Amino acid sequence: MTYPAHRLSVAPMMDWTDRHCRTFHRALSKRTLLYTEMVTAPAVIHGDRDYLLGFSDVEHPISLQLGGSDPKQLAEAAKIGEDYGYDEINLNVGCPSDRVQSGRFGACLMKEPELVAESMAAIKAAVSVPATVKCRIGVDEQDPNESLFATVDECAKVGITDFTVHARKAWLKGLSPKENRDIPPLDYDLVKRLKKERPHLTIGINGGIATLEQALQLLQPYDGVQLDGVMIGRAAYHEPSLLGQADRLIYGEDVADTDIFDALENYKSYMAEQLAKGASLVSMTRHMLGSMHGRPGARAFRRILTVEGVKSGAGLDVLDRAIDAVREAEARRAQDDEAA
Repeated sequence: MTYPAHRLSVAPMMDWTDRHCRTFHRALSKRTLLYTEMVTAPAVIHGDRDYLLGFSDVEHPISLQLGGSDPKQLAEAAKIGEDYGYDEINLNVGCPSDRVQSGRFGACLMKEPELVAESMAAIKAAVSVPATVKCRIGVDEQDPNESLFATVDECAKVGITDFTVHARKAWLKGLSPKENRDIPPLDYDLVKRLKKERPHLTIGINGGIATLEQALQLLQPYDGVQLDGVMIGRAAYHEPSLLGQADRLIYGEDVADTDIFDALENYKSYMAEQLAKGASLVSMTRHMLGSMHGRPGARAFRRILTVEGVKSGAGLDVLDRAIDAVREAEARRAQDDEAA
């Protein structure tokens, strides 16, 4: 069976899913859909486009997530993104940060479904790649049974068919962005009901998904409903090795899982290229601190990358030393187990 890219995706995460992070994640999974950090439409139009939008060919499939509420600006930014080679243009209708509240975009747009639809119609008209939405189930005092369906239905009227739903409300008043990732309760059943009542739409789910086994469970048919995709956020960042199982477990490919050591080895060529262009080592190694989660030597791995990686002139030898620390710790563990 051939599965679409959005069957599994890594969420757009501010300050995390930059091009270095995405290239590292791609070394672990060839199939998983990757997202950029949210980039505002005005920044795309007026800013340093190569810095904001540049990415490596290996990152495909990749989606550009835009922030904004001006349909004309969003359309222009979307076309620029398509010209850069992105496979999808996504509108952020879920971020609860103070920045988006002051700018009338992100989760605030859950209160303006008609504006979301107008924005999506403009994006869709401007590009030939898929135009998609990532949203919450509601904000503040909204009834999610009304707000989620209103946002989705208005967008569907203008031909938008692909939605990823973070299955929590966002509280714009009273909770910080960090608290909004955990405190509002999850409502997976509401997202499943959305799919059941709108079976012609592509519906993915996001929020609180910590393992690929949990993702796979959410993708299984249940009570006549089968969700189309699962988006994983912090779990994929803090424990990236789980992505090494994605092509086999989620996409059903007859391939061996990607070993984290092999992924790091393959990532080195990219790191070398970036170092030669003036990038700092820590700008890349900061995304791999959780790579050895649960392994002997994981603490030493993190310490070497954190302490040595920030030094001026730090190179790939720092990563080699960090990896060696894990291998040595694993060898000691194996010896101790054998002796016991």
